[in-house]
Amino acid sequence: MSIDVGLEQGLIRVTEAAAVASAHTMGRGARDESDRVAVEAMRTELDRLDMRCRIVIGEGERDQAPMLYVGEELGGGDETAPRIDIAVDPLEGTNLCATGAPGAVAVLAASEEGGLLHAPDIYMEKIVVGPTARGRVHLDAPVAENLRNIAEAFDREVSDLTVVVLERDRHAQLIADIRAAGARIRLIGDGDLSAGIAAAVRGTGVHAVFGIGGAPEGVLAAAAMRCLGGEIQGRLHARDAAQKQRLVDLGIEDPDRIYDTRELAPGENILFACSGVTDGELLRGVRFFGGHGSRTSTLFMSLADRVIRFVDTIHRPDDGPVIFR
Repeated sequence: MSIDVGLEQGLIRVTEAAAVASAHTMGRGARDESDRVAVEAMRTELDRLDMRCRIVIGEGERDQAPMLYVGEELGGGDETAPRIDIAVDPLEGTNLCATGAPGAVAVLAASEEGGLLHAPDIYMEKIVVGPTARGRVHLDAPVAENLRNIAEAFDREVSDLTVVVLERDRHAQLIADIRAAGARIRLIGDGDLSAGIAAAVRGTGVHAVFGIGGAPEGVLAAAAMRCLGGEIQGRLHARDAAQKQRLVDLGIEDPDRIYDTRELAPGENILFACSGVTDGELLRGVRFFGGHGSRTSTLFMSLADRVIRFVDTIHRPDDGPVIFR
């Protein structure tokens, strides 16, 4: 799946549309509404693409998700159009958007068929690092050992490291171990995908992400790491009997298996787009100006073409001046 200008712009429009739609609800405390409008906007734009898309990671199974459900087919292409698999998170950080907090984004990854692991909507234990520390960590290694190895890779002290962890009760021991090792912690309410991307980019002040988050977000993070040269390791984490049965139904026979970056996102033609909804480490949130105009900030990446682009787009208002600032 070679990218062309039309496909690249189309995927960027998909995440931009979701970002703008959800940004209109920012700070209103209506997380379900924020997610709903993002899903609707993303689906509309996906259905306009001149290709045939299959959702492999979306809002859930068909019975629970009326749109962007796993297995849904979209796109305006005919039988000769390219077939691609799509993983989406129309609004990563619904609580962040609802409260006006930083770090909410609209995300999409695309690949050739079979290029993205169909991960169930359960938890995943993860560790994410950027290119500098790639190959220096292991999910089963003690926290202190991983931190020492990351520090050595950066030629720093452990006390110079900043690790992002979701602020959850389940991470009490992890947080204690990181602090005992001497590293700094940035606790976040949501958005471990955005944090993982930040860990793979120098200058963000983030050196790693540890902890348990969503498995679908783990696949999206893996797609980003393939493009950025970073690393993620993940292990599916079933919380109850129903989720364990879900793994069996999907043919996942070894629940203790550790997936590496390539196993989570094995495609060779991975495309990744991420648009800011609220301001974050890498991307500015949507800004509105008179006449229904807006300005968006998007990160677009292609594994095959080895490109990483930051796209600043002004969506012109119906009338009135265009504001550059």
